[in-house]
Amino acid sequence: MRRRSSGARAPLRPPRGRVALLALFLLAAAAPARAEDGHSLWLRYPRVSDAARLREYRSAIACVRLEGQAPTLRAAREELSLGLGGLLGRVVPLACPAGAPALVAGTPASSALVASLGLGADLRALGDEGFLIRMVVTGGRRALVIAANRDVGVLYGVFDLLRRLQTQSSIANLRVASAPRLRLRLLDHWDNLDRTVERGYAGSSLWDWAALPGTLSPRYRDYARANASIGINGAVLTNVNANATVLTPAYLAKVAALAGVFRPYGIQVYLTARFSAPIELGGMKTADPLDPAVRAWWKAKADEIYRYVPDFGGFLVKANSEGQPGPQDYHRSHADGANMLADAVAPHGGIVMWRAFVYSAGVPTDRIRQAYDEFHPLDGAFRPNVMVQVKNGPLDFQPREPFSPLFGGMPKTPLVMELQVTKEYLGQRNSLAFLAPMWKEVLDADTYARGPGSTVARVLDGTLHGYARTGIAGVANIGDDTTWCGSDFNQANWYAFGRLAWNPGLTSVQIADEWIRMTFTNDPSFLEAVEAMMMGSREEAVNYMTPLGLAHQMATGHHFGPAPWAWAGRADWSPPYFARADTLGIGFDRTASGSDAVAQYFPPVAARFASRDSIPDAFLLFFHHVGWHERLRSGRTLWDELVRRYDAGVATARANVRIWEGLRGKIDTVRFDRASANLTAEAAEARWWRDASILYFQTFSRMPIPMGHERPAHTLDYYETLRCPANPRRPSCDGI
Repeated sequence: MRRRSSGARAPLRPPRGRVALLALFLLAAAAPARAEDGHSLWLRYPRVSDAARLREYRSAIACVRLEGQAPTLRAAREELSLGLGGLLGRVVPLACPAGAPALVAGTPASSALVASLGLGADLRALGDEGFLIRMVVTGGRRALVIAANRDVGVLYGVFDLLRRLQTQSSIANLRVASAPRLRLRLLDHWDNLDRTVERGYAGSSLWDWAALPGTLSPRYRDYARANASIGINGAVLTNVNANATVLTPAYLAKVAALAGVFRPYGIQVYLTARFSAPIELGGMKTADPLDPAVRAWWKAKADEIYRYVPDFGGFLVKANSEGQPGPQDYHRSHADGANMLADAVAPHGGIVMWRAFVYSAGVPTDRIRQAYDEFHPLDGAFRPNVMVQVKNGPLDFQPREPFSPLFGGMPKTPLVMELQVTKEYLGQRNSLAFLAPMWKEVLDADTYARGPGSTVARVLDGTLHGYARTGIAGVANIGDDTTWCGSDFNQANWYAFGRLAWNPGLTSVQIADEWIRMTFTNDPSFLEAVEAMMMGSREEAVNYMTPLGLAHQMATGHHFGPAPWAWAGRADWSPPYFARADTLGIGFDRTASGSDAVAQYFPPVAARFASRDSIPDAFLLFFHHVGWHERLRSGRTLWDELVRRYDAGVATARANVRIWEGLRGKIDTVRFDRASANLTAEAAEARWWRDASILYFQTFSRMPIPMGHERPAHTLDYYETLRCPANPRRPSCDGI
């Protein structure tokens, strides 16, 4: 029997057994309300506040009938009991008397009643993970049915129904058919074996490797529940800057323990593979992917991993980038390296996700060209179980950048889009920055790969090029912080990633609406105000950080705060390389007269980006070097418009502080005060960004700050000598 970690706070998780469930709800009814702390995320299940909706739900669900003892069905049953007990304010029996309106859930194999409903044709269209929810009449009584082909589909259907109850939607005529558009929906944890997290702003890693496998933190199951509730079905446990030690037997036993916790919730585990592992672990003199002994070593290692974890998903690899070893060390291609690993895991059904975030040791003419230049010629050279993982933009998770030209540019190779949920370049733990609008901007972008309508979303889901494998990955923002994500509002990005991974067609407003209702309250006035804050928050951050298409103006190394003047040891790590500011103007010329990066896009997109008449202002300085005195569409000069955008970001940040304060009393004090502190910090940081950036770029424009705009609080010298943050894991700057 595995021990549980000592001293851990009791999690909000369902116990096993009907007696335990009944005790839970009786105790919950008798106990006073406990202050919220953020641990429950969007799975809080408070009693429905709308009296009419509560009557509707109670009349439709008097009992639950979910048969079967498979682990995933048990998880679904426990979630229903926990959720319905909280939302309906009463214990919902797991046995149904004759004539009672029942909630019936299962597969045709696990439930005779589901099998009798004749849903086979409808279910076949939904695949292994899809589900149906319908109100039916059977045997003379009403029943709300959740049906799926496999147990995991039942679990997803349960969470979908609970979401509808949490958001107080009518279920009177419910008729839902839902299946994921993307097969792989993964969280990439950049977690190290010492529990540090690269680009992590929510405490230490969730994975307590020292305590595993004997001690399983209750948070592991809470993590799995949260992921299953939004349809995430995979977790890459280790950092892309990989440590080969995780592939040793001692660590594989730990990985197996985590996989055992996650399995009932439909989550497979993946690991990052260090390309030089045959040297570091196997004592070999080479890691050449064409060397027969190296290939044999990887095959034996894959066989060993699958003995520990039979449903292991496969490897994620970062190679020949930022100093990581890779096949180019042996004059081999990325395809050679990926195919070697793919051959090792193929007999077990595993995959390899090979990252396209690469750039050479030498400083290029234009860094954003490199991924396309290296991978486009390799299209069609990869094994069928290799997927190339491409960042959403061609640079590096910037507040705004265009979609990567690789989307649409590799029709023979399935691509995984990599998004960054943790906000390395977007204010980290302090900023509001709801990222769904940013991700939708990319997903909805038209590549024109096969004419109009060739959106990035259609590239990813396989409908454009016929990919057999499809997927999306998000760099996780999760740690051992009580809130999981470093702040309450950062939880929204975890939620949004999962919802868009399941259905890229969802709108940002719909996702924000769900999250606010489930996480905070269904109060209309709170909902309206906070939804408006969230929907404008990404544009707010773009305005005060990198307006008009500027990019990579953050401080070097930790990427917190502004440092457009900073030198990082090589040009393409340094902000001046990307801004290209001089006395004539600012911006990176990527047209035919410059680096010609626009040529990597299909002609309609290239023409739009290359022309000053058609390029959106949002990407202006990403593709063009523009004179300080030139007039933009607004009629203002570039300098005046730049200052105006910086000011707009500050104004929005300050307004959010006031709006939030006006909502005091509508939610619990703990979370309200914590969010208030974050919003106040962001307003100060926005002013810091604005002042430091304007003063620096003014040294090139030599133009006065336009009338009506606030003067900087300090001199440029002050900002250039400011050193932040004191603690990179808890970014802040007292001097601003």
